[in-house]
Amino acid sequence: MNWRIHVEPFTRPLFFAWSRLTRGKTLGVRAVAVDAEGRVLMVRHTYVAGWWLPGGGVDRGETTQAAVLRELKEEAGLTVRTAPVLVSIHSNERFFPGDHVVVFRLDGVAPGDLGDRTSHGEIAEIGWFSPSALPEDTNRGCRARLAEIFDGVQTDTNW
Repeated sequence: MNWRIHVEPFTRPLFFAWSRLTRGKTLGVRAVAVDAEGRVLMVRHTYVAGWWLPGGGVDRGETTQAAVLRELKEEAGLTVRTAPVLVSIHSNERFFPGDHVVVFRLDGVAPGDLGDRTSHGEIAEIGWFSPSALPEDTNRGCRARLAEIFDGVQTDTNW
């Protein structure tokens, strides 16, 4: 197991304190990138356990749409040619007070569109998965978002 996963629980409070001091409220994005076979792009980070939808924080002055496209490029090397479609907005209060997550869907994404990632050392693995056959250690919030999108489960406004 990567050393970052062991260190992250100790560095998380420092990151949260810095985020709170510099931001007040925080805003993040997650991408549900779907290929022609209906598979969803997922990433496994080097610093936290499990599989996640690609995404991250929205930078000051950046739109959520621009942030999700940037995060896809950084984490997966994915250059998207279609506009992201807003799916839902969630409060992540349980994990980090004042945090919100915006979920976008991007259809028609091709595994062949993956290129060089612009972030280095952040992503351990990239995978394409059927929403009905996700890895066992898929993040709970990501699993819930996919059930809402693909299985018609009622949207929960909490992450």
